[in-house]
Amino acid sequence: MGKAGKALRQVLGTYGVTQNRLAVTMGINRSTVHQWVNEISDPLAEAVTEIIKALRQIDEAAAQDFIDLYLERETQGGNEG
Repeated sequence: MGKAGKALRQVLGTYGVTQNRLAVTMGINRSTVHQWVNEISDPLAEAVTEIIKALRQIDEAAAQDFIDLYLERETQGGNEG
């Protein structure tokens, strides 16, 4: 599966955002977020945009980290090693 799920799992864990909170903010079922986080399915490009919008509402830094991880850019946290 894709890198979106891995990036999302890392960001949710780092920023203490629950799958339910992201789902509620996005207006979708928690099971959909669960499938992304556990790499059962990949979010479509449109959903990635909605993930970013929702994360910005919750925590701007989380949204930026998600973008950096998804695009495989160096994050401000260092991501060394």
